[in-house]
Amino acid sequence: QVQLVESGGGLVQAGGSLRLSCAASGRTFSDYAMGWFRQAPGKEREFVAAISWSGSTTRYANSVKGRFTISRDNAKNTVYLQMNRLKPEDTAVYYCARATVGRVTTLNYDYNYWGQGTQVTVSS
Repeated sequence: QVQLVESGGGLVQAGGSLRLSCAASGRTFSDYAMGWFRQAPGKEREFVAAISWSGSTTRYANSVKGRFTISRDNAKNTVYLQMNRLKPEDTAVYYCARATVGRVTTLNYDYNYWGQGTQVTVSS
């Protein structure tokens, strides 16, 4: 059984930064791609960023490109999301997820393990 635990969320002013972490249990973390998704109140969950098993390939939603950076440390079974120049529209619950494949993927249905989420609130 894989468990994903996010941390690092909080309240920040617009223009500020946060770094989210997601710690994964299990021995096969490095075999799979990882992703971050978010869900704002009243909206569907949306893709934010993804990283391949090796970390060599990343993908971002257009709305965060140039501001967010996804990375991973396979030795620590941890994936990160560095969020800079935050905007009020970035306010959401952020979820970490593990894919069923090693290549980078932006598709919701390619992810079969999800964390409990961490709240990010950006004030204007």
